[in-house]
Amino acid sequence: MTATVDSDALAGGFSDPSIQSAHAFRAILTALAEPGKISRLNGARPPAPLSVAAGVALLTLADPSTPLHLAGVCDTADVQAWVAFHIGAPLVAAGEAQFAVGSWPDLQPVSRFQIGRPDYPDRSATLIVELDRLTNHGPALTGPGIELATWLSLPETAAFHANRALFPLGYDCLFTCGDRIAGLPRSTRVEKI
Repeated sequence: MTATVDSDALAGGFSDPSIQSAHAFRAILTALAEPGKISRLNGARPPAPLSVAAGVALLTLADPSTPLHLAGVCDTADVQAWVAFHIGAPLVAAGEAQFAVGSWPDLQPVSRFQIGRPDYPDRSATLIVELDRLTNHGPALTGPGIELATWLSLPETAAFHANRALFPLGYDCLFTCGDRIAGLPRSTRVEKI
């Protein structure tokens, strides 16, 4: 018996993977190197509820050796099929994930994600947080990669204060909304508003 493949799962990937993933990788690195800077990602059409930016980030950063956690509303049959076809990343529980994608409430509690170890702080999770809005208004951000200060519409501040206190351990965040992306690495200080 032959399994049928949903044609929607076959669509929505990069049309020119080597070029598009290189451009996306540079934009993602810039987002993490310059926290709070909002960039645009395009070139993919992932199934709802994934945003274009989240889909492009997954296509660029994940592969068949990258444990991925789909949280809450992002854990749908359509998204699972799209990930299986275009990325091949194994879907895992939150505590095993190198990458996780979902809304901020769906990713709670964030304490269940890997924060690295003292001898391997890089063995931590990166959270791709889907937001309803992504603007340069909100709490002030300071630290490496920021000249004086910048601002970003974060879903809260307490979790990012706690995460910064763990440095050099902790998780890193990519915030996505539509085709926009911004980064918040664990080294960034978030001021209360």
